[in-house]
Amino acid sequence: MTAVPTSTYRVQVTPDRPLGAVVTLLDHLAALGVSHLFVSPLLTSTPGSTHGYDVIDHHSIDAELGGIDALRELHSELAARGMGLVLDIVPNHMAIPVPESLNQTLWSVLKDGPDSPRATWIDVDWKAARPLLLPVLGERIDQALDSGSIVLDRDGGPDSTAVLRYYDHVFPVRAGTDDLPLAELLDAQHYRLAYWGLADEELNYRRFFDVDTLVGIRVEAPGVFEETHELIASLVREGVVDGIRVDHPDGLADPRGYLSDLARATDDLWVVVEKILEPGESLPDDWRCAGTTGYDAAVRIDSVFVDPAAQVVLTQAFAEAVGDDRSFDEVAEQSRRDVLTGLLAAEVDRLAGLAHEICQADVRLRDHSRRGLTLALVELLVAIPVYRVYVHVGEEPDAHAVEVLTAVAEVSAARLPERAHDVALLRDLALGRHGRSALKDQFVRRFQQTCGPAVAKGVEDTACFRWFPLVSLADVGMSPDTFGIGDEEFHAWALDRSRRRPQAMTGTSTHDSKRSEDVRARLAVLSEIPGEWVTTVRAWSAAVGSLHSPDGAADGRTEWLFWQTLVGAWPIDADRLGEHLVKATREAKIHTSWTSPDEDYEKHLLAFVDRVLADEAVMASVGQVVERLSPGFITNVLGQRALSLFLPGIPDIYQGGEVVDLQLTDPDNRRAPDYAIVADIAARVATGTPAPVDLDAAKLHLTGLGLRMRAERPDWLEPSEDYQPVPASGLAAEHVVAFSRGGVVVSVTRWALRRTASGGFRDTVLEVPAGRWREVITGRLVESSGSVSAEDLHTAWPVAVLVRETP
Repeated sequence: MTAVPTSTYRVQVTPDRPLGAVVTLLDHLAALGVSHLFVSPLLTSTPGSTHGYDVIDHHSIDAELGGIDALRELHSELAARGMGLVLDIVPNHMAIPVPESLNQTLWSVLKDGPDSPRATWIDVDWKAARPLLLPVLGERIDQALDSGSIVLDRDGGPDSTAVLRYYDHVFPVRAGTDDLPLAELLDAQHYRLAYWGLADEELNYRRFFDVDTLVGIRVEAPGVFEETHELIASLVREGVVDGIRVDHPDGLADPRGYLSDLARATDDLWVVVEKILEPGESLPDDWRCAGTTGYDAAVRIDSVFVDPAAQVVLTQAFAEAVGDDRSFDEVAEQSRRDVLTGLLAAEVDRLAGLAHEICQADVRLRDHSRRGLTLALVELLVAIPVYRVYVHVGEEPDAHAVEVLTAVAEVSAARLPERAHDVALLRDLALGRHGRSALKDQFVRRFQQTCGPAVAKGVEDTACFRWFPLVSLADVGMSPDTFGIGDEEFHAWALDRSRRRPQAMTGTSTHDSKRSEDVRARLAVLSEIPGEWVTTVRAWSAAVGSLHSPDGAADGRTEWLFWQTLVGAWPIDADRLGEHLVKATREAKIHTSWTSPDEDYEKHLLAFVDRVLADEAVMASVGQVVERLSPGFITNVLGQRALSLFLPGIPDIYQGGEVVDLQLTDPDNRRAPDYAIVADIAARVATGTPAPVDLDAAKLHLTGLGLRMRAERPDWLEPSEDYQPVPASGLAAEHVVAFSRGGVVVSVTRWALRRTASGGFRDTVLEVPAGRWREVITGRLVESSGSVSAEDLHTAWPVAVLVRETP
């Protein structure tokens, strides 16, 4: 296998910070100990794209990012420093840009429909009288025709061909139809121009979740993988690309087959996949990849620093603030139902229609109505606990898939007993139990492809914005109602990872995080003082006046989010805070939403933000609370970083995350860090070991030390069983989490505020093997007689890394 990174550093490459500008970071990253630069997608995307996930051309590196020459120059500069490159790729979808002619694959399909040589690329139902729906109109089609906003340009297209224009949109005209009256001409195309609101009801192509402008690609179709990955594979052969992150593999028809194809095309390159694992779920053993990008690691690392004792207090206070005492599971169920009958209604209808078509072709199944199948399907998708079960066409389903779908069907039938027969049929179709046909095989695949959007949009992008007693837990891959993790569970997970997926990525902050690792670290401190926090928030609310919607109704949910976001990301200005809150409330879909934004509500919310930030007394109090949290914040920031560096896996540092990074969800977290400030901090670190209170410098010091140690320990990248918990005993034993790995002992502390309030470490000791050790963060010697005092070990720093001294 190709050389595996010992660490990665994620950089968002954008038109404002193209590949040439990234070169200026390399000396800093090399000095930090980073082995591989990890860049966002580079294939040509929609002009001005700030993320690169909206690819329009798989055959070129985006000119706005510098093109292929800039990429090769970056590779040369990396190689000169002994570093490699990891590339993010997007196999699941491509963009429908404006103008549409920018995507030549799409253009061909729009022009020639099923007869296009690229027709198999797009995951669309080509059926009689049902052309490809394009929900791009800002008005109903009759209004667009009456207003004259759709016009025929007879020679404005490629080679002076006829095109249709709708403002900035442009569409090809099917050969032989340009002389028809406009309404008939529209009706004769392989596509149907439609009002944007129809997307959630009638869309007939697979999209990325609910994003109409990202159309699904069928990489499983003959030749499509080869053509869409030709450039990537050539860059691997050339030695320019040394590793790959695969975006959203669960959207593909056959993730296992795709990863096998990718492994063959790249000679078993190091590959990690963006896969969210639910509790108790493991990455399929037959996937040819190193592991996940690390949401599963992030949730364990974060959970170490959340005090489970806070759950009752914060959950009750949140329920009182919101006026809703439902559990997270109840809110998540309703959220999924809202999404499946709203945003994803087209996906549900498409899948139910497929099931009904199967039934109509089999006399024994014809008594299942389309309405009944639709209702039953919604129940199954509401109950599915994972992003996907893996059933492979033509193969016996594995025990896990059978177990999950059996349990889901039981729950669904209990909720909708009058449709139990429909539920049972859909379960069996999803498991491939009714034999094979083109339609039945398609159902097996498409059911799995629909589970991911149901969970992602229903839970991650809706319920987690509706239910969040502790906001840091409402993030990607996390469970808002799970406070903390047991030490035994944490160590068991780490050992399993060391044995099975030691080369998986550990990504504690990503471009998809709703809050950066350091915002979550500060918010976790609130779990140590839940009663004090609730009292403080109520006092602030009384001082400035509670948040209400424009009609006067209390909006305790958004106010709860506001106060935690304000403290978690402090210092923060009104623009950043307001932007985040508007996005969060649109995701919650209660007062406003992306499809039906309530301008009055949003203006009212932004006015509340301005009012609070203008209150000097409250702002002074906020500053005092942040200072009160500081000891726990320092402990958590450094503890999280130490775990990410030394646990099994490949640590990934998100841009700017080598120092304290208090970013919120995109677009906030996609802004380029100020590396001039980072350079100043690095200069401080160069003068000597910083104190933890100088947190930026301390985090940078710890990060560099850990990354360089990892580079020196390639044995840590191999499957191993040498991971061992290091027990602690004494009155404050719960405040220490420690382990040994490859002879190195790592100890992190937690719950600093509560520990201080209860008298400190007192008699607590760690069972460190006897001998002489060097604590590498501070450089001091530590003598162990078989145990080490936690107080002595952590006098200077809340984390410690011990390496045995050679005689």
